[in-house]
Amino acid sequence: MIKILTYIFGAMVIVIALLLVVSFFPITRNYKIMIVQSGSMEPAIKTGSIVIVKPAPSYDVGDVITFGPTPRGKISTTHRIIAENIKNDLEIYTTKGDSNDSADLKGVLQKDVLGKVYLSVPFVGYALTAVKEPIGFLVLIIVPALLILFDEGKKIFSELKKMKHSAEENTQS
Repeated sequence: MIKILTYIFGAMVIVIALLLVVSFFPITRNYKIMIVQSGSMEPAIKTGSIVIVKPAPSYDVGDVITFGPTPRGKISTTHRIIAENIKNDLEIYTTKGDSNDSADLKGVLQKDVLGKVYLSVPFVGYALTAVKEPIGFLVLIIVPALLILFDEGKKIFSELKKMKHSAEENTQS
């Protein structure tokens, strides 16, 4: 049972580590991985999900887009387009979160759209957020190390027991 848990935990660590690395470096073809921090798009996209976003040549009513500030530390928004308007040759989208009662107050210019949401993976964002914190990072290192030490200690104890049993049989013969 410990061995199965070790493999499962190891696989989770690898996936989280890969996602963490990918979230820090630019991905080819303009894909971005972002963590959803509010429930405005539930039930379609749950809080704590990661979304994979890619710019598209155009956006239509019904598309889920991510828009807003791009610098690190600033929060962007992921909402659904509910209407399109053209004003002064600029395309402006009216957006709304699925669980919100009303549309967003400010229209979104096409130049402010980071991209269309192509994939949403529930709850993985919680793990990524935790790993970015010092305690979460330590847990990512310490827990697997303890599991390995426990498994190896168990093997050593088993071998010592076998050697003792073998030595006792040799002295009795």
